[in-house]
Amino acid sequence: MTAAENVCYTLINVPTDSEPPSEVSLKADLEKGEIKAKTEALKKVIIMILNGEKLPGLLMTIIRFVLPLQDHTIKKLLLVFWEIVPKTTPDGKLLQEMILVCDAYRKDLQHPNEFIRGSTLRFLCKLKESELLEPLMPAIRACLEHRHSYVRRNAVLAIYTIYRNFEHLIPDAPELIHDFLVNEKDASCKRNAFMMLIHADQDRALDYLSTCIDQVHTFGDILQLVIVELIYKVCHANPSERARFIRCIYNLLQSSSPAVKYEAAGTLVTLSSAPTAIKAAAQCYIDLIIKESDNNVKLIVLDRLIELKEHPTHERVLQDLVMDILRVLSTPDLEVRKKTLQLALDLVSSRNVEELVIVLKKEVIKTNNVTEHEDTDKYRQLLVRTLHSCSVRFPDMAANVIPVLMEFLSDTNEAAAADVLEFVREAIQRFDNLRPLIIEKMLEVFHAIKTVKIYRGALWILGEYCSTKEDIQSVMTEVRRSLGEIPIVENEIKKEAGEVKQEEEVSPVAPAQKLVTEMGTYVTQSALSSARPSKKEEDRPPLRGFLMDGDFYVAASLATTLTKIALRYIAIVQDKKKQNSFVAEAMLIMATILHLGKSSLPKKPITDDDVDRISLCLKVLSELSPLMNDIFNKECRKSLSHMLTVRLEEEKLSQKKESEKRNVTVQADDPISFMQLTAKNEMTSKEDQFQLSLLAAMGNTQRKEAADPLASKLNKVTQLTGFSDPVYAEAYVHVNQYDIVLDVLVVNQTSDTLQNCTLELATLGDLKLVEKPSPLTLAPHDFANIKANVKVASTENGIIFGNIVYDVSGAASDRNCVVLSDIHIDIMDYIQPASCTDAEFRQMWAEFEWENKVTVNTNITDLNEYLQHILRSTNMKCLTPEKALSGFCGFMAANLYARSIFGEDALANVSIEKPIHLGPDAPVNGHIRIRAKSQGMALSLGDKINLSQKKTVS
Repeated sequence: MTAAENVCYTLINVPTDSEPPSEVSLKADLEKGEIKAKTEALKKVIIMILNGEKLPGLLMTIIRFVLPLQDHTIKKLLLVFWEIVPKTTPDGKLLQEMILVCDAYRKDLQHPNEFIRGSTLRFLCKLKESELLEPLMPAIRACLEHRHSYVRRNAVLAIYTIYRNFEHLIPDAPELIHDFLVNEKDASCKRNAFMMLIHADQDRALDYLSTCIDQVHTFGDILQLVIVELIYKVCHANPSERARFIRCIYNLLQSSSPAVKYEAAGTLVTLSSAPTAIKAAAQCYIDLIIKESDNNVKLIVLDRLIELKEHPTHERVLQDLVMDILRVLSTPDLEVRKKTLQLALDLVSSRNVEELVIVLKKEVIKTNNVTEHEDTDKYRQLLVRTLHSCSVRFPDMAANVIPVLMEFLSDTNEAAAADVLEFVREAIQRFDNLRPLIIEKMLEVFHAIKTVKIYRGALWILGEYCSTKEDIQSVMTEVRRSLGEIPIVENEIKKEAGEVKQEEEVSPVAPAQKLVTEMGTYVTQSALSSARPSKKEEDRPPLRGFLMDGDFYVAASLATTLTKIALRYIAIVQDKKKQNSFVAEAMLIMATILHLGKSSLPKKPITDDDVDRISLCLKVLSELSPLMNDIFNKECRKSLSHMLTVRLEEEKLSQKKESEKRNVTVQADDPISFMQLTAKNEMTSKEDQFQLSLLAAMGNTQRKEAADPLASKLNKVTQLTGFSDPVYAEAYVHVNQYDIVLDVLVVNQTSDTLQNCTLELATLGDLKLVEKPSPLTLAPHDFANIKANVKVASTENGIIFGNIVYDVSGAASDRNCVVLSDIHIDIMDYIQPASCTDAEFRQMWAEFEWENKVTVNTNITDLNEYLQHILRSTNMKCLTPEKALSGFCGFMAANLYARSIFGEDALANVSIEKPIHLGPDAPVNGHIRIRAKSQGMALSLGDKINLSQKKTVS
């Protein structure tokens, strides 16, 4: 056996600081010590053997002084010891001492204690020496009739492994186990026996199943799971058997065990494409999601539902179950709700959209009554976006949705309110018939808006879409109401003075202090008024509150809105006097805001940009030129219309691509596949789903790699030593989510036997070596494979380094050492492209504290080509739409986003230019700014970009 075939052991928490005990002291403890001392000595022996020590002199000592003991702990440790101790001589013959051990096994198999019998039977499953097993066969058979189920079920496992490895020792095993199964009552014993028959003699397993197929629903869940597996294998190997067993699978959908229901539903989908079968399986999945409390289980089962939806013929069946799927929203976990809403949105049709909208409206209202939870705001935002998508796809629903959603404009959660505002803006532009309703609702909630960003958006919508005289007058009224009494500066000074008088009557305080403003006016401030600003601020109207806080950007927005409605008022109303009155009022509001901005009353003075904007609006209203009228009242709306059209086209394009991907098109010249002639691995439906799921759980993706030649093993091999070194080594690095498996090939290039050849590894970064590879002996010019496992904790560049040490047989010199080249773990194995909205990107960009600025240094001369090269190198996704990047102007800016498998976000902004003055062959230059929450992520991504900036010339 080579080293790769040996059983692998992992030691946890073994103290290594003390000196290893000598063989002499261990021998003394094993011979003359008390039970406790013998136990400790045996543990030390086991650890030393696992670490590569041979200790041949202790074998007879343990047989003579430890083996006869009846202590249960000693017996358990002995089973581990016999498992790991070398049982053969170097030439492959069984050691003479093992005959004595074999006799001890036989006695333990007849021991009156069921624990000792059962644990010995479990140990026999791991023995690979037929000479040791042969004398034990009668005792093993006798254990099948033991009174205790623990012994019986382990006896079945022992017979199964012996039959699989050495069939000649027990040729009648299937018949024996079939008879045992018929008479057995214990569920675990029946499960083990049935499992053996499935793998050893499938016909006998089917015979047994056919005798009890009507009682399957009464069996225990562990046996039901094995029955599902058998039915799956039989039906796929022989499709004519489906009709015989499909009723049994239907019955198992009603099992009391969630695991059985899950497996039965998955099997039913692979066995039948009939709408009733798909509906039953989907209904079973939905029940599982609702009843299971574990969020991970919910997410896994939701993924199975999403897989069902991907099949074009199954989608129609699932559309009828949308309302059942929405029951999953009762789960408080945000990730589950997010997937559920996305699935419901993909399945919604004109038949069920009305019901979907009613449920979502109820959910939105529920979020108002829930005590504030950290995910409530995010959930509300998700609901708003889902309703938005429904309204865009089914315009008839918009009238039902808008009144409910517009209540959220006054919500304290800015994110949800911003989503509502975006939806309202799109709806009012697209659906002309809804404009009066939206304007009416907007005027109703306008005074209650609490956040300045939402206030600005609402002002813009009112200014852009109010087209009647009454609506324009209402907007002006709401603005005056929100601004309070004007002129603002004089009013605020009066308020200050008024408050001082009232407070002084109650209790006199320190004398008032007079301040002179920039405008030359006096402001009176007392210690009392400055100490209690909260009451005064609470009394302020909202818009005045924003201005007093120094947020004059909203004032610039207000000036634009007033200009728009004033110009529109002039076009509608013919009375000159009314026109002048309205324009004068608008100009007065702008002037008083400018006055306030220049005074010292606000917390921050007005910026020059805002002054310029308000002054421009004043000038437009004073001159009333037709050109400005067109710009303010037509061009703004054209820009919005163009933006929405582009977005709609992108959505349609992505939906079209998705549907094309899902539609299985058969070309006229496609080869015909005859079912009888196809190999099993050529058809996905014929693949063993149980085996595939097991391989996926074990991280075995060899099948996928074989399909993709570029991802083959050869491309991932790293040379660790030189060709002229005495020991040549190369490693295949296989990354599977949180694990890295190093498969190291070690070749002895000398004519000597290398003893204790050990691979010693160490790590740098957030990597951790799980186990120390065991030493091995290499014959001249021999080779072996050594596997080492490394755990990964975060997305960070990691380095694995080390050496190979060995002894040359017959040489008296010290140990020899070959230093290995470093293995660099690629961060790209953990980063996956992801999407987020522009608002989320900006929020994360503002929040993330680690930034890494990388200077562009490349030989690529085209801006777009460089961007595509960076996207390929970093696994990031470009959030900037293609239309924004098309064309050539010499500059390019793009936002990139990705997420690691550990849930870490990575943002990047590419700002590059093509220096035209240097000629057409000049390379691209500029900067890439990376932002991340952790320092490691930002630095590692920057290193990756630096390493792969230049295009390799083939």
